[in-house]
Amino acid sequence: MIVKSLELRNFRNYEFLSMDFSKNTNILYGDNAQGKTNLLEAIYTCATTKSHRGSKDREMIQMGQEEAHIRMFLQRKDMDHRLDMHMKKNKPKGVAIDGVPIHKSSELFGFIHIVSFSPEDLNIIKSGPCERRRFMDMELCQMDKVYLHHLMNYNKIVNQRNILLKQVGYKRELLDTLQVWDTQLISYGQKIIQSRRQYLKELNEITACLHSRLSCEREHLVISYEPNVEEENFSNALSTGIDRDLKMKMTTVGPHRDDIRFTIDGADIRKFGSQGQQRTSALSLKLSELALVRQKIQENPVLLLDDVLSELDRNRQTQLLEAIHGIQTIITCTGLEEFIRNRVVSDKIYQVADGKVKEADYLIKK
Repeated sequence: MIVKSLELRNFRNYEFLSMDFSKNTNILYGDNAQGKTNLLEAIYTCATTKSHRGSKDREMIQMGQEEAHIRMFLQRKDMDHRLDMHMKKNKPKGVAIDGVPIHKSSELFGFIHIVSFSPEDLNIIKSGPCERRRFMDMELCQMDKVYLHHLMNYNKIVNQRNILLKQVGYKRELLDTLQVWDTQLISYGQKIIQSRRQYLKELNEITACLHSRLSCEREHLVISYEPNVEEENFSNALSTGIDRDLKMKMTTVGPHRDDIRFTIDGADIRKFGSQGQQRTSALSLKLSELALVRQKIQENPVLLLDDVLSELDRNRQTQLLEAIHGIQTIITCTGLEEFIRNRVVSDKIYQVADGKVKEADYLIKK
């Protein structure tokens, strides 16, 4: 999978932009707050319909404008495609693939496979469970449309059930209708739990080898699924927890409260790991994610690295840069020192300044 070119109009700080990408390593460098991450955001949004920053559509439209447009040309399974995304401030975004509109954003998931790595990802170990669930869901949704269907329906049912729990406080007769939602919640929830368990089992097999190498055989990392409830106990847990749910006016049991456990030699590094252990484990996790996606889709994903190298020490930089060979990688950074030092072969280098992108007239070669 290769992103061949990108066109932006009224997107963030870009009034108009047209740029091509190499199928190998592309470096975007420049000072902070010049628009480097905005370029990665545009690609990420095309792949997932959402910003990796959590921004709403209207926040991505250039100030003073009413709409923005992203056009991306890509190669997928040796075939060329065009993706258009039209954003308006007060209307849902419009998306078209090869000129044919899609009606549900879920249809876009899996069309472009990306793996994104930013400094925030280095904190996934010590962040809250919500970030770790988001990590699982993002990759599973890209690789498995059935999982995406189950997750979307599960989240809708949780929201409807929570609304009902609030209404029961002043309309007690509505309590009988909870069973209708519970039946669907259990059905979709059990499928989500099964998919997450299998995904983390496969991920752990890859991570164990990678982390051992990253830590020079000193540490043994184990990633394990920490479900809020086991699938066979979901129905009983919902029934026994109904009084608590009514009191708190929210659904307190289910995979929307799952977590991932990270242990090194038996110690839970979410609580007891050093910053170095947490960062190395996060890097192992992202490299394993990259390897698993390649294995599952039988094609290289597009790798987006947003100013990550500056947050890593020399050894971790080397391990990461060695892992990107053969994969289209788009990297943002403030300087080229790390790449020159590591002799990273780059096919295209762009300088980004104040919403303008200029291709550099030199490359880093072996």
